[in-house]
Amino acid sequence: MRRWMKVSVAAAAVVGLGGWIAQPYVQEWWVVRTACDGMLPGGAVRDLVPDDARVVGTESGGVKALGDYGCEVTVAGDHSADWRLLNLHAYTERDDQDREFMFAFPGGGFARQAAMPRGLPGFIARFSTLEFLLACPDLGKDADGRQRKMLVRAGVSLNGPWRQPATYEVAVAFANSASKRLGCGAEPLKAPEGVAPADPDEQDPKTVPLTAARDTACGWLAGAGLPNPTHWKLDAQLNDAAPTGRCDVTIDDELTDDGSKGMTFVAWFGDWSNRLVAGNHTSRPSLSASARCAGEAARFALDASKDVPGVDQAKKRALLKAFAAEQVKRRGCTGLELDPERPATDT
Repeated sequence: MRRWMKVSVAAAAVVGLGGWIAQPYVQEWWVVRTACDGMLPGGAVRDLVPDDARVVGTESGGVKALGDYGCEVTVAGDHSADWRLLNLHAYTERDDQDREFMFAFPGGGFARQAAMPRGLPGFIARFSTLEFLLACPDLGKDADGRQRKMLVRAGVSLNGPWRQPATYEVAVAFANSASKRLGCGAEPLKAPEGVAPADPDEQDPKTVPLTAARDTACGWLAGAGLPNPTHWKLDAQLNDAAPTGRCDVTIDDELTDDGSKGMTFVAWFGDWSNRLVAGNHTSRPSLSASARCAGEAARFALDASKDVPGVDQAKKRALLKAFAAEQVKRRGCTGLELDPERPATDT
């Protein structure tokens, strides 16, 4: 249940000469202008509205003492019911953040994700939701001595033209506004110019040959000693500022008997990641590692196809260690350890 009070503007009631200012397009302008307490860029919001729809309502609110703030923007077409265009929420309490991470990474944590441009402290989760995790210097530390943070979840409807720079503009503007409203004090974010968000569920992701991967965030794989390196392709979805990222490699279909084979290396930063490798649930990764980064847990894991050509279990373990060591080095972490391997029959 949402804990914030509803403040709805279903239609603007603005009085003007001859009723001109009450025209539908003026009403829409006013609703957009007041969305999220007037903190969203109006032009960017309108860019996200489908051609056959119009903005008809907005609601926002929150409880600072409970560490949450949210905003929604509703649109409708000439012959369709109202539906949400924007679903924006920010949380500074750990329980809320853990819940959101659990939704983004159900089970063992290998749900698809996409990287944001370098420097943005976030990632794109399933259903193409933009997730930002920002340090809150003005909120100090929690009872466990961890720096308090703010998680921002920016959902833009997939029914509209969301793959455009306006999505980042709206999400970043909301994050900066939420930081002020919740007393976070985070360093203001800047939307990347001319960059559209990637789709984590894209069926044909942009890949590069492994031999050309050294300039990517997953460049360590180029020197990892994979057999037949010219036959491997890399999808790098890693950002050094984000709380998670992954490197996906696949080998050409013609080298296998039953389709493409591949491996996924994933990193999760923060104590929220502990549940992903704990217990005996069947989706727990069989190969994982741990470290300490910025006073919290960091977890690394490998998910691989069965019988990857030229890569036995020992090689997989060595590759995971190399991936984790590279991440530890890039982030200034300590205490890297490989976890005991979970048997394949462990349930």
